[in-house]
Amino acid sequence: MTAPTPALNNPALSSEARNLHWLLTNLVEEVPGLLSVAVVSSDGLLLLSSDPGRNTEAPVDRSGGPKGSSADLATIVSGVGSLTIGAAKLMDGGGVKQTMVAMEEGSLFVMSISDGSLLGVHATPDCDMSVVAYHMALFVGRAGHVLTPELRDELRQSMESGQDGHGGQGSESGESQR
Repeated sequence: MTAPTPALNNPALSSEARNLHWLLTNLVEEVPGLLSVAVVSSDGLLLLSSDPGRNTEAPVDRSGGPKGSSADLATIVSGVGSLTIGAAKLMDGGGVKQTMVAMEEGSLFVMSISDGSLLGVHATPDCDMSVVAYHMALFVGRAGHVLTPELRDELRQSMESGQDGHGGQGSESGESQR
């Protein structure tokens, strides 16, 4: 089980921001096999993140995907989101709800939240895809109505200032400075 995120008790964050942090922590704790989770704004900026593999005793081999940084995952999620939105427009397919990429050494899941925001998950190759997708849908259902422009701004500012408990954007360099 992962350690509680310091952002959950951070009085500088609004109750809505702390609630979203709690929802993300809950997602990470409930779903086995998650390597990294990121919530990304429509303009590709990281809003929330969690790297479950960093909180375990044993090192996690991330050679099959992002190098462990939520910022890396945010970049990938934003790119995949843009590609699938473009493909859906070309195919007159309507809005993209979910994208899943199965790789030999892992899986990538991207799900739309609201106003172009995305939830991205990098998971182990042996994860139960239906369980991951189900819990992502729960997160999206709970987070979608509260992820207002004001809350996105607050989350973005907390990531930039390091108030989220992840030392900035949760990058490799940010983690080593703690």
